[in-house]
Amino acid sequence: MALAANTVGRVAHACTLSSKPPTLFSKSTAAVPGHHDHSLRARFEVRAIAERATWLPGLDPPTYLDGTLPGDYGFDPLGLGEQPEDLKWYVQAELVHCRFAMAGVAGILGTDLIRVSGISNLPVWFEAGATKFDFANTTALFFVQLLLMGFVETKRYMDFLHPGSQAKEGTFLGIEASFEGLQPGYPGGPLFNPMGLAKDIENAHEVKLKEIKNGRLAMVAMLGFIVQASVTHAGPIDNLLTHLSDPFNKNIVHALTSS
Repeated sequence: MALAANTVGRVAHACTLSSKPPTLFSKSTAAVPGHHDHSLRARFEVRAIAERATWLPGLDPPTYLDGTLPGDYGFDPLGLGEQPEDLKWYVQAELVHCRFAMAGVAGILGTDLIRVSGISNLPVWFEAGATKFDFANTTALFFVQLLLMGFVETKRYMDFLHPGSQAKEGTFLGIEASFEGLQPGYPGGPLFNPMGLAKDIENAHEVKLKEIKNGRLAMVAMLGFIVQASVTHAGPIDNLLTHLSDPFNKNIVHALTSS
């Protein structure tokens, strides 16, 4: 603002000292009311757009990615979000994948630490699905998981189509208030927001940004776990310990060239 005031001041001073009054055909625009205000505003808008962080420096982001979404850095090379309805769906899809990835990475690292430290004889994460349990057979577990996940995902999809509909009285055993949220994808209540970190979800921009950044990092980490498992046939903690034992010979280059 100080820059704008200083610039306007210099323009006004120059116009006052000018010995040639502006005429109808003069190229000077000092006599046009509001001209300098509009030009300054336009320059500031251009500068703001130019200084916006993008996934590739110097890249002009698509017009429909205006920076209002959490973690929006203009990344959509395939143009998947050109239509507003498609963009809403992809935003929710990314959010759900981020949360699943964060839960998966935490579970893999936690169980791997327990297994490697010898606390419990747990299977490595990519073999856990084939493990037989005494309390139930695999078929029963599969159908229980299918029903529970199907129910939860159906509720989430209905809330996406009709925001707030799943918090109405009588929709879920009388405990609807425990799932109430102010926006699709951000359920609140004592079950999903027990610490009240984002009561004002409309203005929780920093919390949303932290979640989406950590979720994207978790998705990259999950991809790394999958590649590691396919190449080394070991868990992430085992791979880390192997690398630390001989960093110059036990690394990604050695693993890929010897596989």
